Amino acid sequence: MITTVNNQSNCAPIFNRETHWPSPAKLNLFLYITGQRPNGYHELQTLFQFLDYGDTLTITATNTSAITINPAIEGVTTEDNLIYRAADALRQATGTMLGAHIEIDKILPMGGGLGGGSSNAATTLVALNYLWQTQLDLDKLADIGLALGADVPVFVKGFSAFAEGVGEKLLPATPQEKWFLVTKPNVSIATVDIFTHPDLIRNTEKRSLKALLAGVYENDCEKIVRRLHPEVDKAVSWLLEYAPSRLTGTGACVFAEFSSQQEADAILKKLPDWLHGFVAKGVNTSPLMATLHVHSTDCQ
Repeated sequence: MITTVNNQSNCAPIFNRETHWPSPAKLNLFLYITGQRPNGYHELQTLFQFLDYGDTLTITATNTSAITINPAIEGVTTEDNLIYRAADALRQATGTMLGAHIEIDKILPMGGGLGGGSSNAATTLVALNYLWQTQLDLDKLADIGLALGADVPVFVKGFSAFAEGVGEKLLPATPQEKWFLVTKPNVSIATVDIFTHPDLIRNTEKRSLKALLAGVYENDCEKIVRRLHPEVDKAVSWLLEYAPSRLTGTGACVFAEFSSQQEADAILKKLPDWLHGFVAKGVNTSPLMATLHVHSTDCQ
């Protein structure tokens, strides 16, 4: 069942109080590239589902104009950090001059295809909209998020979804909430490297959601990623010995699906030294929405 949360309340801005916000991972249960637009963006069909696992943002709103983030990401300026860009975009959209200090507990790997950066941006938008009381609804926040990245809107809206277009056209979906073993080979993959590869499939036939759900789930990016990165190919081959397994997004993470946590945990214990992973449950309502609901209830 999909639940929605009213992102507006009657609180005054909430200053100088630490608040903790989940920034969950996502999986692309399937991903098909159906075309390419003149501007270079790819048309796709994909099924997003959240995991009950991810980063945590500790956010303290302030009545100053500064936005500070700790720790810094090596090689990335503060102004280029998606968290900062999300906060700044919300300020520009609403005219507020409030600030925030944001601490990030980062456990999602970069370049893994789990949507960590997009999720961080979405959590920042949702949390600061509440803390600053800028009163935007989730649709408007998703519009702001789309300018930051194609995956940001699904994290903002907080429900599992079938996505089309470049990922911005979202239809709520309720895939089975299975248990997943998610593994990360020792490689980081940039999305641009996959989407610009000349051999990427770009003409998969568009199908109805009903037809896609009834078929075998695949990822059009997997073939290229496995060819370019032997570590990923090795991980897929290893996991396929135990359960249906495939790539998520355009990153390096490979996941296997199980009916129970016990089954997933058993294979996690067998992972070879060259492969790291974690077990998490697929959930159709984002943990971020549950946290927003709790905070919003406090203001009613």
